[in-house]
Parts: sequence; C-alpha cells; structure tokens
Amino acid sequence: MQARDRGDGAGVVRVGFTATRRIGGAVVRNRAKRRLREAARATFPGLARAGCDYVLIARGGSTSRPYPRLLDDVKSALIRLAADLGAPDARGDASPASTPPQNPPRINPA
Repeated sequence: MQARDRGDGAGVVRVGFTATRRIGGAVVRNRAKRRLREAARATFPGLARAGCDYVLIARGGSTSRPYPRLLDDVKSALIRLAADLGAPDARGDASPASTPPQNPPRINPA
C-alpha cells in the first residue's frame, strides 16, 4: 500500500486499486481487487487520513489469503502509513512537529 498527502485541505480520502499480470489472469486480478475493495471499505473509515490518496497493490497471496488476515494486513499497513505521514492534529492536518524532517540524500564526492 502507498499513501500520499495531497495537501489541498480537502477532507476526502481517495483510494485506487491495482493488480499486475504477474499475479495471474484477468479473473485472478479482478478477484484480488474485489477483495482489496472490500477490505478497504471495512477498514478505511476508522483509520484512513483525510486529504490523502491511497493505492492498494494486489500481491500474489491476495486471492488465497483468509479474509480476516487480509483485513489485518490492510489495517496494519494503514497504521504504519499513518505513522510515516505524521499524526494528524485536531484540525486533521499534520502538525509540523509530528512530521519527520525531509533530508536530501548525501552524495559523497569521489
């Protein structure tokens, strides 16, 4: 799962789903996306951060994983992403103190 803060101040959560051909044919890909849609519908209302876009990426075990475990996986991914994005304050925005500083990568001269 990936997430990105749009920064537009809108209180809407947008979600996209994707599955590559590597996990199987069209039937398998559609089944994986349907399962992810239902898992998102069940977990996002309480855990998703307003103003963010999420992309759920189907993996090989998405179709065979037991549904309760799939829900746990989506829930733990949302919690991990919320920690990476910074905890929202009372207004729903990320407070500057809670977001980690973005340091550019260091380049060592040769």
